[in-house]
Amino acid sequence: MDLIALDDRTIVSGQIQASDLADMKAKGITTIVNNRPDGEEEDQPTSLLLEMAAEEAGLDYLHIPISAEFSEDKIAAMLNALETSEGLVLAFCKSGTRSTYLWALARARWGADVDDMILRARYAGYNLQPILPWLKKGAGEEA
Repeated sequence: MDLIALDDRTIVSGQIQASDLADMKAKGITTIVNNRPDGEEEDQPTSLLLEMAAEEAGLDYLHIPISAEFSEDKIAAMLNALETSEGLVLAFCKSGTRSTYLWALARARWGADVDDMILRARYAGYNLQPILPWLKKGAGEEA
């Protein structure tokens, strides 16, 4: 599993396993955000299993599943996780793309610079162009 920093407080990755969580706290991660709906793939651990493993490891855990849309309540939940986490936030999905999109949409609501987020995401290997109109709208810019 590759951990990819988007900023000084947020890391994204592809699918994690319950066995990975014991090492997360040592890396400064305090909050795990699962952006995968349960049952996307047969071998995917359930959210409940990951939540129990996170609790055992002393990590906060949130399940903000993203399948087809980034609803306002999910963006707000991610923004809250970013604002309130005491340390690093690790957001994951199958490849990290949905987690990166959700990070950017939440940060746009927070007033982050859209061009800066595009560069950060590109440096991390992700393309925010497909959600650019929503990023600009969230940041109060003209699309």
